[in-house]
Amino acid sequence: MKIAAIDIGTNAIKSKIFETSPTSIDFIDGIRTPVRLGTEVYKFGFLSEETLELLITTIKDYQKYFEKNNVNRFEIVATSAFRDTSNSEDARRIVENEIEHPIRIISGLEEANLIRFHPKAENDETKVFVDVGGGSTEFFFIENNKIKIKSFQLGAVRLMYNDQLSDEWQKLSAWLTKHPLPNKLIGLGGNIRSFLNIYKTKSIQRNEFMNYCKLLMNISVENKINKFNISHDRADVIDNAMNIFKFIVEKSNIEKIKSTKWGVSDSIAVKLFHELYSREIKIKNKI
Repeated sequence: MKIAAIDIGTNAIKSKIFETSPTSIDFIDGIRTPVRLGTEVYKFGFLSEETLELLITTIKDYQKYFEKNNVNRFEIVATSAFRDTSNSEDARRIVENEIEHPIRIISGLEEANLIRFHPKAENDETKVFVDVGGGSTEFFFIENNKIKIKSFQLGAVRLMYNDQLSDEWQKLSAWLTKHPLPNKLIGLGGNIRSFLNIYKTKSIQRNEFMNYCKLLMNISVENKINKFNISHDRADVIDNAMNIFKFIVEKSNIEKIKSTKWGVSDSIAVKLFHELYSREIKIKNKI
């Protein structure tokens, strides 16, 4: 059975498609559409009718693709931009009615907790997973056999339109002081992957990471696009994302930085997979 997940993110809409059996789940395709909901949310505080129409059209295109390719089940979640828009519930109702499918708006902590579905997230206390998105940053790591999760209102798109975030930076700094991180950082999100691809490496040491961040920030958006062949909607936010990663590394004992292709849509699909193939459901109290 083919299943999929759609992530209505702050910087883009993304979907991952998987082939599944009762004992396996295999990635087969992905879709990304640069619909930046965060622009309106962080500039004006709400999502307009025009943007919602664009979102509806985009998701309907995904649904057509699913139908054509025999994707039997899919889930849709929305993250930071949908959480923060002043018309969140109205926007969700409008979109849901048009696409005839529910949308689940997840909190920052739920977004962080979803990282547990990464195959290596719960079996290694030497790694911290950090997801720097368009509107928020999430942490997931294991400490003394206990899951630690946290979310902050710092994101690559949010930083473009809001310079009044000193309180959130201070909260992050205080939290990092109180909660020492493992020494290996696994970065989630397209910005950290693009960053490492630019420098043609899969992992990077602390000092080299700091130097490369400074180098990249001295290159204009136009030159980032032309020199590194990255899209405009990546080139104009990557510095903001790397500033967040850089801050985290500076305030911690992290020595090595890597990236993963894993994201919210992967976690949602794996969660759906577990729900579909649950062998035994025990109901203690009869209804």
